[in-house]
Amino acid sequence: MDHVDAARPAPEDRVAEPLTEYIQRFTRRVRDFDRRRPLVWDLHLTGFWLTAALIDLSAYLNGGRRYVAHNLDVPSGLLLALSLGFTIPLLWRRSHPAAVLLTMTPVALLNAWSGAILQAAMLQLLVVFHIALRLSLRTLSWAALLVLTPVAVSAIRYGDQPTWEQQIGAQLMSVAVAALIGITVRTRRNYTDALEDRAHRLETERHQQVRLAAAAERARIAREMHDIIGHNLSVITGLADGGRYAAAKSPDRAAQALDAISTTSRQALGELRRLLDVLRDDAQDGTPTAPELAPQPALTDLDRLLDGVRRAGLPVRKTVEGEPTLPEGRQLTLYRVIQEALTNTLKHAGPDATADIDLSYGAGGAVTLTVTDTGRAAPPPGLTGGRGLPGMRERTSLYGGTLEAGPRPAPERGWRVHLHLPEESPQ
Repeated sequence: MDHVDAARPAPEDRVAEPLTEYIQRFTRRVRDFDRRRPLVWDLHLTGFWLTAALIDLSAYLNGGRRYVAHNLDVPSGLLLALSLGFTIPLLWRRSHPAAVLLTMTPVALLNAWSGAILQAAMLQLLVVFHIALRLSLRTLSWAALLVLTPVAVSAIRYGDQPTWEQQIGAQLMSVAVAALIGITVRTRRNYTDALEDRAHRLETERHQQVRLAAAAERARIAREMHDIIGHNLSVITGLADGGRYAAAKSPDRAAQALDAISTTSRQALGELRRLLDVLRDDAQDGTPTAPELAPQPALTDLDRLLDGVRRAGLPVRKTVEGEPTLPEGRQLTLYRVIQEALTNTLKHAGPDATADIDLSYGAGGAVTLTVTDTGRAAPPPGLTGGRGLPGMRERTSLYGGTLEAGPRPAPERGWRVHLHLPEESPQ
């Protein structure tokens, strides 16, 4: 029976061992230092191999290499020159590995021809490693031939002890190992660079997605606040104007207007509070609190919206055809478009204006909405600029619908907003 061990940490949650973490941190620091000051490491490595070559030269002069060298009578000056020729060029092995190998090749041929057989000749393998690490395979192939040539010269000149097949085979094996190590390191570096580049691109993409999501959220919040504040303030303004005119002749009507203003203000504050509570993650004391949630407005809230508009002094007539069987998103779109259209009528239609709302529901979620008023024929500023018309168009476009807003055709007066949402696509 398969089961999950809750006590076993996930691979991504495992912490590196202290020794491994220390080695990785130390290696990273060495690489960073080498990247900043490459000459320091090159001087140290060249000095190390130069010292090793001079020690080997001293052993040769003291007769300690009589079993390796083919000729023990090579002049000491030539031996010193050969040792320097194998080691000094290593200073440029990383920046110009091919040129370094070409510089070493005459030295290696002279070393093989003279029979000195200095061990410093093996430093060519270090150059082969850097060629495999940095240059093409074609360059690596002719580099291998250059390294094998001195061995063939030595085998031809000094006989068959050991045999030339053994000498060339051993040297070929050494070159192959150096090349494979270089190719392995190169592949690992390319893989690491690819991972870092991918991580960088993913991080950039994530930041872009966060910015786009934040921009979309800001637009949504601005649209919601525009609908809430704009509509309710327009209603409150209409109620205040009506109450002011009724105060002198009908105190009861003025009191009703003040009650309506109070109710509308509380309703607006409640909607704003719910919107802001959703945006706030934590309370001021740092204790997480659940926001006061409420459903978004729907068509069932339309009558309350129209009652508020009527109390503000705008007569509204509503006509409905068909059965409203719409999902919540489409209902919110219709509600906000009606709210925005009536708000602009309240603000810009002028006195004695009326409004008509015609709703026609079709099959599959299709719906047609027309809001007309009998106010001034000039374009309301709320529709020609700001967030009114863009907000209605954005809501409509979410469902593939169309929205038209403009003056009514002559001889009729007023403004017309026409919305159509097509049938929902089958999932």
